[in-house]
Amino acid sequence: MSNRPQGGPRFGPGPGGPGGRSNFETAKDFSGTLRRFFVSLKPYYLTFLFTLVLAIGSTLISVMGPDILSKITDELVTGLTLKYSGTGGINFDKIAEIALFLLLLYGFSALLSYIQHYVLAGVSQKYTYQLRKQLSEKMKKLPLKYYDSKTHGEISSIVTNDIDTISQTLSQSLSQIITSVVTLIGYLVMMLRISWQLTLIALLVLPISMTLLSFVIRFSQRYFRQLQESLAQVNGQVEEMYGGHTVIKAFNYEDKANQEFETVNDALYQNGWRSQFISGLMMPLTGFVGNLAYVCVILFGGMLVVAGTITLGNMQAIAQYIRNFNQPISQVAQITNIMQSAMAAAERVFAFLSQPEEVQTTASCADVETLQGTVAFENVTFGYDPEKIIIHDFSAYIGAGKKCAIVGPTGAGKTTIIKLLMRFYELNSGSIMVDGYDIKDFTRNDLRSLFGVVLQDAWLFAGTIMENIRYGKPDATDEEVMKAADGAYVDHFIRTLSEGYQTVINEESSNISAGQKQLLTIARAFLADPKILILDEATSSVDTRTEVLIQKGMENLMKGRTSFIIAHRLSTIRDADLILVMNDGDIVEVGSHSELMAADGFYAGLYNSQFQGSD
Repeated sequence: MSNRPQGGPRFGPGPGGPGGRSNFETAKDFSGTLRRFFVSLKPYYLTFLFTLVLAIGSTLISVMGPDILSKITDELVTGLTLKYSGTGGINFDKIAEIALFLLLLYGFSALLSYIQHYVLAGVSQKYTYQLRKQLSEKMKKLPLKYYDSKTHGEISSIVTNDIDTISQTLSQSLSQIITSVVTLIGYLVMMLRISWQLTLIALLVLPISMTLLSFVIRFSQRYFRQLQESLAQVNGQVEEMYGGHTVIKAFNYEDKANQEFETVNDALYQNGWRSQFISGLMMPLTGFVGNLAYVCVILFGGMLVVAGTITLGNMQAIAQYIRNFNQPISQVAQITNIMQSAMAAAERVFAFLSQPEEVQTTASCADVETLQGTVAFENVTFGYDPEKIIIHDFSAYIGAGKKCAIVGPTGAGKTTIIKLLMRFYELNSGSIMVDGYDIKDFTRNDLRSLFGVVLQDAWLFAGTIMENIRYGKPDATDEEVMKAADGAYVDHFIRTLSEGYQTVINEESSNISAGQKQLLTIARAFLADPKILILDEATSSVDTRTEVLIQKGMENLMKGRTSFIIAHRLSTIRDADLILVMNDGDIVEVGSHSELMAADGFYAGLYNSQFQGSD
């Protein structure tokens, strides 16, 4: 179901509403998704191990910095003490030696960190590249009924937003969490090495910090998940409204469209600022707790220095460790929040990849090249919703090379019959046979290679006219494409364009007319040279003169081929060998044009009503 506001029309090609998912989702199985996520990273385990070693090395070197720096402080204190006592002075050579060593260590740490991020960025992009590739391949294998239940915005959000979230988590968060954990452990070890008393003081405030962070994380999680949902809704709304901008302007729907956008955009804003504000509280809270620990350590540490238990350099080092001790804790907390969002995104991606695909058989039952094109429908029953059957016990026989017209009022089930024939949907019961073979016994590729289709909704892709026609036969030569265009009576129109066959059709196909689009799809069917031809209102978008030319071309194309013609203008199918008259999912009449007119039944009423209207 959609989250789009009620009361307004839909625009654009996608079924359903723009909003993506019906309710705000949570990561239903965080641990299961996390396991699957890490299993999917298996090809990159060695690379991750390498980056892990680099991260540990770089972090440990950084952790050693304050301890080494404390030696310079102790050397200065010792030197000043000797100077004032008149027995010596500051050993600047030793201080320079320590400083140079520290500088080299920090430089080496930076180099390790650079290599780590460079390698990790490459792994992240390779992994997300593979994910996008899997999603693209999956989209081609899913049945149409899946797309009927989803929106363009939802699927687009999975391929873009969710994948980007995973990518950022891989390239940044995993590295950061390794660094933070190693830093935290390293700080703790170095602090214990210097003074267990001061370390204990620092650890006493740790439960307070963890409790506050846990509360913030739990409270902010739902807003981050809602943020992803709202983003999907905004994407869907923008895609839908842009795709239907002509209709929006034609019906003065701009104000209502803006109101709908304001609704989903406001939800995105609210979830966005709430999630960011609440998660942003982590740093101030941990900073406050850390400052309490810092003050306590300074006071107690000063007494230890005066007592001679630790040196001033050690006090400086442990103060620096304490000062930064809460930083890796905050980072781990923030990354945990990010991981929640990433796992919610990964869950949606994996759920998409786990959708059941169209059933593919291992091999076709017959060589499609030898088939003649006889089609038989045997007691076919079908409903897009199993509870709402729209095709009732449909049976028909169409001989090879015959021209079969399917007519009837809107909603009678004419186009649905064609979709079932091409196995876009599975039957509830019954069977469809081609030359005596059940269509379920063919691979879908072999089955659909039998058909050439011209749909009522002419669809062209962004690209040249040559590329769009060649879609019917990818390996066709330029000469074959031009011959097909000539057969569809579109060659003359193409040659009048400035770029001819290399004219680029834009994404919305708005730089050519609806009739010209229809002609190009007809040329595409010519090029496919199919065994069975399907024309679903193929001439609905052309003028009367062009229609006459197309009819002549169609006559040549349909010779020797089984043809299914869906038409509302009944004058165009009078010469059909067989006319199936449908109403409410049932065949109510069968026969030729003359037989049906003589019967003076439902077909005759439809036919006569068209001419009465024109009179």
